[in-house]
Amino acid sequence: MEIDQCLDTSGLDCPMPLLKAKQCLNKMVVGECLQVIATDAGSVRDFKSFADLSGHRLMESRVEDGRYIYVLQKV
Repeated sequence: MEIDQCLDTSGLDCPMPLLKAKQCLNKMVVGECLQVIATDAGSVRDFKSFADLSGHRLMESRVEDGRYIYVLQKV
């Protein structure tokens, strides 16, 4: 999977990581992938719900060294 853009929202609390990801996705082309790095544990719930509601694909969701990493594909 190729990452087209990376967004680091470390240190930001809900709902900022998701809002910044939405802004970034709005500027991307269908099929591109956005990697988001967050430190807020609440982002797990937010990104899952966002993908379910928006139709964007949550390609990956993992925790690495206390950071939450998501890959969303724009649809």
